[in-house]
Amino acid sequence: MASMKASRLAMFIALFFSASVVHAEVTLFPAISGRTNAPELVVYSSLDEPLAKPMIVKFQQANPDIAVRYEDMLTGVIYDRIVQETDAGRKTADFAFSSAMDLQVKLANDGYAQASHLPMSLRWPNWANWRDTAYALTFEPAVFVYHKPSFKDLTVPSTRAEFIQFLQSQGDAVHGRIATYDIERSGVGFLFMSRDQEQFDDIWSVVKAMGAAGVKLYSTSQAILERVADGRFVLGYNILGSYAADWAARHPDVGIVLPKDYTVVMSRIGLVPQAAATPELGRKFLDFFMSREGQTILTQELQIPAVNPDVAVGNTATTMREMLGGQLKPVPVSPGLMVYLDQVKRSRLIAKWNDVLRLQ
Repeated sequence: MASMKASRLAMFIALFFSASVVHAEVTLFPAISGRTNAPELVVYSSLDEPLAKPMIVKFQQANPDIAVRYEDMLTGVIYDRIVQETDAGRKTADFAFSSAMDLQVKLANDGYAQASHLPMSLRWPNWANWRDTAYALTFEPAVFVYHKPSFKDLTVPSTRAEFIQFLQSQGDAVHGRIATYDIERSGVGFLFMSRDQEQFDDIWSVVKAMGAAGVKLYSTSQAILERVADGRFVLGYNILGSYAADWAARHPDVGIVLPKDYTVVMSRIGLVPQAAATPELGRKFLDFFMSREGQTILTQELQIPAVNPDVAVGNTATTMREMLGGQLKPVPVSPGLMVYLDQVKRSRLIAKWNDVLRLQ
């Protein structure tokens, strides 16, 4: 009986692992030196490969004998792959990069990541470094986005109180024309909502006002931004600023506001898994990612704000802090992120969200 249960468990793990593999989009970058037996850096990442490519190209230029296997996958799959592979005694990625802050911290907290003591470790912001194991590598605010032509004769809300007032005063003119993330399907949407609840005592008034205004819910930034760009929507709430900035650069009718009452800032976290096949390559890539050169590529070519305090040109944590100071509320890389991985707490927040949205 015991052997049968063990066999079934092994089969389940194998099937689960196979299913996870299917969800990865793999891109191979051969060593630019042409070396056929080049060591291979394996990366699990939730950043789309076209966006990641400039970073990989520059890394390989500095390390011409290293090949890169880039596996683009959903954040949940990254977590599952690393846990399943490690628990099965297999080797896993050398470097993991994900926007799911809670899952990345859980990997580090539960022993699935190893410490990486790097040249920038001591100078990295305290909020962005957990035990030299999990590092915040980006600085991405939650913003209001708006359709500029719709506000020719109106004032754009710049605080949550003004946001509520705008929705209430405009009535039918904006009904069904505002949007935000569906926190049940969007990890970043859930993160922003959970931080809202901690930062703003009256956040449920905001949710109620959005419900009364017929808010539309989406799981992706693109779905919201394309509708703001063409005027179907007038406002988007708590949209990831890096995507919004990219859209605004290409669509002049998209405007962006960093809320003046407070602006939540999320980060993508990088770490070296405990069971990495070649952890020295993972640390080398993490070191490059944290360097002045790597962070400059991040902000200038990927259009994602950098954390490195030495990078102060363009859209970076340093420049934003100089302009906005205490208005910015970065999410600390700490075990506190795991609070809402508790399914009871998560379910309660989602249930309250759904209930308040329906109150009109």
